[in-house]
Amino acid sequence: METILVVDDEPDVLAVAVDMLQAKGYTILDTGDPLEALRIARTEAGPIHLLLSDVVMPLMNGRELSEQIRAIRPAIKVLFMSAYSTDTIVSYGIRIARGQPFVMKPFRMDDLAAQVRGALDYRSPFGKRPGT
Repeated sequence: METILVVDDEPDVLAVAVDMLQAKGYTILDTGDPLEALRIARTEAGPIHLLLSDVVMPLMNGRELSEQIRAIRPAIKVLFMSAYSTDTIVSYGIRIARGQPFVMKPFRMDDLAAQVRGALDYRSPFGKRPGT
C-alpha cells in the first residue's frame, strides 16, 4: 500500500485524517509542522507517494510546502485540503492550480478516500501532474 505524508496544523483534523487513512490501509507519516514535513521528506528511506496538506498554515502554506517537497521528491503527488473556500484561499495570496486535486474540510471517510485514490491514480495525458 502507498505511503502518505499528512500535514495539518490543527491537531484534531490531523488525527482524524490519519485515522481515516490508516483504516483504509495506507502507511501514514504525519506532522502539524511544515518544516518537520520537509525533514521527513528528506530523511524517510522509503517512498512517499502522496502529500496530503492543508493549504493555510503558519510558517508556510501548502502550495509552498508542496513545491519544496517536490524539489526533494519529484514523483510525489499532491492533494490539498482546506476548510476555506477557494475564494478565501486566493484572498490569502495562495493560488491553487486549475485541476489540482482538492478536498474540503470537514470531510467524510469515503470522500477523503476517493480523493486520495484519485490523486494517487491520476495520470495526466500531457505527462505532467496538475499544479506543476
